[in-house]
Amino acid sequence: MATLRLGDKAPDFTVDTTQGSLNFYDYLGDSWGILFSHPSDFTPVCTTELGTAAKFKDEFDKRNVKMMALSVDGVESHHEWIKDINETQNTTINYPIIADEDRKVADLYDMIHPNEDSTLTVRSVFIVAPDKSIKLILTYPASTGRNFYELLRVIDSLQLTAYHKVATPANWKNGEKVVVSPAIPTEEAKQLFEKGVEEVKPYLRFTPDPLAPTQV
Repeated sequence: MATLRLGDKAPDFTVDTTQGSLNFYDYLGDSWGILFSHPSDFTPVCTTELGTAAKFKDEFDKRNVKMMALSVDGVESHHEWIKDINETQNTTINYPIIADEDRKVADLYDMIHPNEDSTLTVRSVFIVAPDKSIKLILTYPASTGRNFYELLRVIDSLQLTAYHKVATPANWKNGEKVVVSPAIPTEEAKQLFEKGVEEVKPYLRFTPDPLAPTQV
């Protein structure tokens, strides 16, 4: 299939997982979703990632984001791997892991990159909005573990900018100043953003985070 791009509808699927048979859309419901893939079970970097994801589940829950992982091995193998993950990462896996032995989901999401490996999935991340559109795609090399703080930061930005006419600048963190959308004239922006607008250039205007508590 064609390569997925930002804004495309996330392909739906029904698969076996470590929490039974699940349909992706039904599992997400009205929530945001994060789908992250792993080449195979019992791999070192992925072991640390799955353990870290479990530790971050409360943060994803706060943001109404449901997690789902994928590996090309079977459910029985996943359950054995989970024992290792829980032991070595001092955690408890608390989200489903897809058994993608037939590469069904890997093909739907273009996770097989022949230049990397002709059969195993690359380590991809997809963030899906409640309308099932894809909002973020990241692909990591096998040697580099994912930064879950960055994934939370991106989700904060995606959720803020989805509902407010702003963008987030470089290195932005939740609660910091945001950029006013270029489509909004400055005078209109001053009426729209009650916390004030700082004009650096006509095209570069900042305003306090609309969701941050007002300083008294």
